[in-house]
Amino acid sequence: MLDFTQNTALFEPLVLPNGQIIPNRIAKAAMEENMADAAHLPGAALRALYQRWGEGGAGMILTGNVMVAADAVTGPGGVVLDAGQPLAPFREWASVGKAHGARMWMQINHPGRQVYVATSPTAIAPSAVPVEIEGYSKLFAQPRAMTGADITRVIAQFAETAELAQKAGFDGVEIHAAHGYLLSQFLSPRTNRRDDEWGGTLENRARILIEIIRTTRARVAPEFGLGVKLNSADFQKGGFDAEDAVAVVRLLNNEAVDLVEISGGSYESPAMQGRAQNPGTRVREAYFLDFARDIVAVAEMPVMVTGGIRRRATARQALTPEDGRPGVAMIGIAQAMAYAPDLPERWQKAEAAIDVPAVHWKSRPLSGLATMAMTKTQLHRMGAGKAPTKDVWAPWALLRDQIRSRRRNRQYRDWLSKRGNV
Repeated sequence: MLDFTQNTALFEPLVLPNGQIIPNRIAKAAMEENMADAAHLPGAALRALYQRWGEGGAGMILTGNVMVAADAVTGPGGVVLDAGQPLAPFREWASVGKAHGARMWMQINHPGRQVYVATSPTAIAPSAVPVEIEGYSKLFAQPRAMTGADITRVIAQFAETAELAQKAGFDGVEIHAAHGYLLSQFLSPRTNRRDDEWGGTLENRARILIEIIRTTRARVAPEFGLGVKLNSADFQKGGFDAEDAVAVVRLLNNEAVDLVEISGGSYESPAMQGRAQNPGTRVREAYFLDFARDIVAVAEMPVMVTGGIRRRATARQALTPEDGRPGVAMIGIAQAMAYAPDLPERWQKAEAAIDVPAVHWKSRPLSGLATMAMTKTQLHRMGAGKAPTKDVWAPWALLRDQIRSRRRNRQYRDWLSKRGNV
């Protein structure tokens, strides 16, 4: 078995279990851009954005959410890849991301119950448990419990999207089983209250993830990368916890998984934004590193940690064993690369700390939305060929994002109707 826990420099290559080589240990982690064109394809804006990241020196570039089902998206303006979509725009997307040597992986996802009612009035979930956010619950669709046929369909959709991603020239896919989306909902006893083979025990709750991995692996080449994004915990009472995460990784050890990314939280408890993190983790950086070290101790594949990393020293620390606990194999950077798309290249030369603005209003959900809107402002600027800027007023960014979302919601419903999905 390969040892992925040794002290390793940031700019040394990583050989995955399937033989794929990642040029260095830094990944541009996934962010939700909502920048697809009117046909929910990666157009000029996304190509320009990923060109900037491709030039920035990361060894791996993970796309933002790509939806496996056209009628289930995390938000308006999301990219959809299924058999009804042309592959040419995806080939162009992969090409610009890979042009400077990075590996380009596609994050594939299904939102489950985390669907805004303004986007779609219907949603599916393991059980009919609605999203509960004080003052904002009505913004989300009321989910219905999935049938066995629904589950079979979703498994096939993930595998189909992965196969199409390979045909389009991507180097791998990451199955999103974190942040409260559908597969995370299956894993959590708070949201999975089923009493059939898809619920109850952790093994049953993880069954859909395992089936997706197996079905996907059967449809792609051995050298095509397959990763899983997993919560360290939901940070909610009675939810998916750190012991569950370790147990799921033990199950993944038996599957052909090349990389596990550790994050945490959901819409209800947005720990991925630096909120609700365990007091034992670092306050401002590497939110989930302590959890990740526990995962590395049992994982037989490389582990990547994402969440709040902004300094080279922190990234190096994450790779380094500490107090007898192993380091991770890769680090993922999200928001910091919205403000500094060339951060890995800067780190090759010297330390470069990036201050990512955050909003701390009385309303935590509203603060989270405003912080995300400020980040999206940077993504849109780069998609338009402009440089990022810190000169962004949070209320204006949030207002502009809401206006854009309303317009994109109308476009999405029109597009879906023309496809015959509604």
